[in-house]
Amino acid sequence: MVLQILVLFISVSFFFYGLGCFYSPTMYKEFERFGLSKGQRKITGFFQVLGACGLSYGFYFNPILGFSAALGLSVLMSLGFGVRLKIKDSFVQSFPSLFFALLNLFVSYQFYALLISV
Repeated sequence: MVLQILVLFISVSFFFYGLGCFYSPTMYKEFERFGLSKGQRKITGFFQVLGACGLSYGFYFNPILGFSAALGLSVLMSLGFGVRLKIKDSFVQSFPSLFFALLNLFVSYQFYALLISV
């Protein structure tokens, strides 16, 4: 039940944040502030939407895919946290990326536990 709630929360969050990377002027400005290019913004958005879909699909149909998606999102958010540290954002500004990196790492562990119990 906890895994289901986390997968839903993470999937919805990343799906809409990823779409924002393509369509939101606010996101365009944020990526400029991060010192990242238009291409990097689009790649980030693509992987966030892909990760959200993979996490949802993986939960219901393929735990290996769910594990991979959660681990990939954890890496993506760890890189995002690194960017925030590099540009010297405050802890409050940086915390969401760290939180989602750790949350996705926990979810990937939960998927791993499912896989080895089968």
